[in-house]
Amino acid sequence: MRISCVPLAEGKETAMTRRLLRVSAWSLVVLAVIALAGVAWLRQSPYWPGITLFSESSRVENFRNMDRVFPSRPIASAGPVWAFARDPRPLPATYAFAGQERDLAAFLDRTETTGLLVVHRGAITPEDDRQGADAAAPLTSWSMAKSVISALIGIALEEGHIASLRDPIATYVPALDGTPYGAVPIEDALTMSSGIAFDEDYARATSDINMLFIRTMAMGQSQVDLLAGLPSARPPGTFNAYISSDTMALGLVLEAATGMPVARYLATRLWGPMGTEADASWSTDRRGQEFALCCLNATLRDYARFGRLYLEGGAREGRQIVPADWVRASVNPQAPHLQPGPNPASGWTFGYGYNWWIPEDPQGDFLAIGVWGQFIHVDPARDVVIVKTSADPAFDDNDPETVAAFRAIARAVAAQP
Repeated sequence: MRISCVPLAEGKETAMTRRLLRVSAWSLVVLAVIALAGVAWLRQSPYWPGITLFSESSRVENFRNMDRVFPSRPIASAGPVWAFARDPRPLPATYAFAGQERDLAAFLDRTETTGLLVVHRGAITPEDDRQGADAAAPLTSWSMAKSVISALIGIALEEGHIASLRDPIATYVPALDGTPYGAVPIEDALTMSSGIAFDEDYARATSDINMLFIRTMAMGQSQVDLLAGLPSARPPGTFNAYISSDTMALGLVLEAATGMPVARYLATRLWGPMGTEADASWSTDRRGQEFALCCLNATLRDYARFGRLYLEGGAREGRQIVPADWVRASVNPQAPHLQPGPNPASGWTFGYGYNWWIPEDPQGDFLAIGVWGQFIHVDPARDVVIVKTSADPAFDDNDPETVAAFRAIARAVAAQP
């Protein structure tokens, strides 16, 4: 009698398949549980704000609570406050841009404004705290901090801590000796003309600017080691290419030259003397080194005081805090590659001074600018300072329009009796 073994083999295969499916299903369940547990742990960990820093649902809250995202060094206010008067005035309803009249209120909403403060002749006109912020909220500066670093470099030069702006960076940071950054003159780093190759593309996950925070925060790399590994792309002082590593290098110079952490030097030379009303902080890496390229956290009014200081030529009520000649040099670039407008030797149409921006169609005004729509706009001709903080995902595209809106605001408040 012949007995076929095919049904038996098929049965064994079917049973084996069922066992494999059960094992796979249980494996997926276990992996899902582990993943959920991992997410739950991350949400309770100090890393969660950093992971969600720029997410649409979190960035407004994160930008006014940066102490939850990064470690920070405190900056105490001290001495009598440089007071603002009050002179309420309406904002203009519209402004002109790209040949059109545009609605200002709609622009403020579209650019996800978190705070707007306008000061005219030392008096607050509008003050608009938005999206849950209030006057005491410490809003992050992002790259507006670069203009603060510039002021501190000017003070350090005046005090003799820095001998010359033409000194190479390695003069003060010997660990960079023999590297491309070590050979860059301080002045060329101040004007974003170092010639160092650094990718500032925020939209690319693996760009140098995004990896900078991963390397210093998650991987524990020192800022000096990060800078030492960057190659040169062109000779210094020939092309204006905005790269945040230049200001990181300036922070190292400032700390080495003064013997103080950046936040401490700021507190003693600028924050206290200019009469701030609130404590601030400066975000640091895991080693406690300030991120000089960004991440000062302060109130709208204290940012306005910094703008007012530059409006007054570096002086507060007759007391010189930032050298007057430094202020003039900072906002009046002379080199051809730093001029505003279409410029083959620049990567942007705004001009650039010592870490201050000069907009197109120059009218004597200048700006500190940070990503995601942070601005201090200073208009000496109209005696106006405007501070705007935001969470604007289209920040680069909106910079020229923001200047148009600021100029309309300045004209309107200055024209009112």
